Amino acid sequence: MRKSLLIGLCMALAGAVWAGCIGTGRTGRDGGAAVEQPSKVYFTKSITPEALVKLYKALGRPVAGKVAVKLSTGEPGGHHFLQPALIAPLVKEVDGTIVECNTAYGGGRAHTEAHLKAAADHGFTAIAPVDIMDAEGDSALPVRGGRHLQEDFVGSHYLNYDFTVVLSHFKGHAMGGFGGAIKNISIGIASSKGKAWIHSAGKTRNAQEMWKKLPAQDDFLESMAEAAKAVTDHCGDRILYINVMNNLSVDCDCDAHPQAPKMGDVGVLASLDPVALDEACVKLVYASSDPGKVHLIERMESRHGIHTLEHAEAIGVGSRKYELISLDK
Repeated sequence: MRKSLLIGLCMALAGAVWAGCIGTGRTGRDGGAAVEQPSKVYFTKSITPEALVKLYKALGRPVAGKVAVKLSTGEPGGHHFLQPALIAPLVKEVDGTIVECNTAYGGGRAHTEAHLKAAADHGFTAIAPVDIMDAEGDSALPVRGGRHLQEDFVGSHYLNYDFTVVLSHFKGHAMGGFGGAIKNISIGIASSKGKAWIHSAGKTRNAQEMWKKLPAQDDFLESMAEAAKAVTDHCGDRILYINVMNNLSVDCDCDAHPQAPKMGDVGVLASLDPVALDEACVKLVYASSDPGKVHLIERMESRHGIHTLEHAEAIGVGSRKYELISLDK
């Protein structure tokens, strides 16, 4: 009798736990939808200041508190970065501060004074305050479930902000294959030393040693995804993402001499899920009827760039399943 009762209790308990797991599920980025539900990605072909504000409002997540607008101020000599005239109304709408961190590769943005000059020369200081977040060092954010990183080192000033608007120029990248929202919140928010940490897959924070300690390509891509998770975990629902698909060079805005784009502009996309957003951008490149897309596709495939999104999804940054919602009439 006791044995039967014990077995019955165990079965009932197991059933309750199983039912709880089914009922709870893993929530998505869109306010509680089960993970099987695709993330919403909003899209417009219009690349205008008004379109950026419209997409921001479509997300339904208003900013609050002190707002960081993370973008690339562009390497001196380059000219494909998002232009201040394009982004100024959005930055004003959210009352944001443009934030950046110094580079780890030298160049014209390796030190705070030079970086601020580049931001001024490119017109960013004329539209908003600019904060080089690692001007006074960095702070560590924990990486949960990382294969290579247990910590992500971000500019120390980043902890001063309550909300982050991630404004990314989607394009190619010499090392990552492509750069979008995931790269912007990983490499972009990382301090100069933090960039070396990601590039070396957790082997060194010394930028001078970094190039001698470059890991296998997939390890680097996975480290970017893991650094991105540290930021998304830190922010929770206090972050949103907008990608602009124009000037689609195979090279990044961190390149002082980027190749000219070989394919035409696509549009602007926005989401609360950075993985879905980047996935949608990649798919739009493949789906384009522009024959010049072969150059960007070759850059992405030769660097195995999609693996960043594969790993990001695997560790819970977001989902590669998405619903593309056009705002064009």
